[in-house]
Amino acid sequence: MMKLLLDSSPIDIINWVTNWWYDINKSIQWQHGIFFTLCALYSFVSIIALIQVIRIHLRIPLYGWSTQKVFHMMIFVANSVGAIVFGLHNNFFMLHSNVLMTRTILDLQGLFFFTTFTHLVWFWADVYYKIRSFPTSKLKIWYISINCVIYLILGCIWICIAMNDNDAVVLVKLLFIRKIFVAVIPFIANLGVLIYGGRLFIMVWRYFDEWRGGRKKLSELGYVSCICFTCFSISCFVAVLSCFHHNDRGLDHPVLKMIYYMVVEILPSALFIYILQKLPRRRVSGQYHPII
Repeated sequence: MMKLLLDSSPIDIINWVTNWWYDINKSIQWQHGIFFTLCALYSFVSIIALIQVIRIHLRIPLYGWSTQKVFHMMIFVANSVGAIVFGLHNNFFMLHSNVLMTRTILDLQGLFFFTTFTHLVWFWADVYYKIRSFPTSKLKIWYISINCVIYLILGCIWICIAMNDNDAVVLVKLLFIRKIFVAVIPFIANLGVLIYGGRLFIMVWRYFDEWRGGRKKLSELGYVSCICFTCFSISCFVAVLSCFHHNDRGLDHPVLKMIYYMVVEILPSALFIYILQKLPRRRVSGQYHPII
């Protein structure tokens, strides 16, 4: 194979790659293989997240649902939805009998990841406000309200699409509105990453010499902020691209789908689990005294 490529002219190589690209798009076997691979990757990440939740619970069983435990549980749920979607890809990608159901499931998958990553932004905002001695009581209300409004607006769009399924002109307009709104969602998340992740990063960078483990916290915060910003930027770009494309999200090839979901959802989730893998310290209840 390598010898054949070396002996071929650049035009022959381009023609071969082009034919290979179209053959994959037409091949049912290739599509099954790519989608089942994504299903396996989503399942692997969700299992690791669930194991981490169990480890955190065993370490601090009396502490309740900490931020770290909730975040890992949300990663488990979001990746489990992705595993179900790609495990049943015949219903979502390869059969187009129910377009509304297909787009609803795909939108829900993206919304679950949006809720998961913005939960981390809420945590950054809470830490930043506590350091600056600002009130934090309304942050949770804002986080829940923003997510509820986004789910509600998108739900209304889905209902309108279902009610006007037979009107082609109105349906095209509603689908365009849906694509615009889906493009706005990662843009909102990026604002949160820039505002609160950036502020907290600058604060830690100024005083990390005075904090115990400050350099490690600085690197963790920088890595997570860059990951969030990158994945939300790609999501926003692809969503905007889909507004000028006939296919949903502008992805009409299984390889493009694999690259998109790997970069935007699977890899960030795996990196978050790796970066935040350190378990919290054991806490002993004040009413419990170990027997020596």
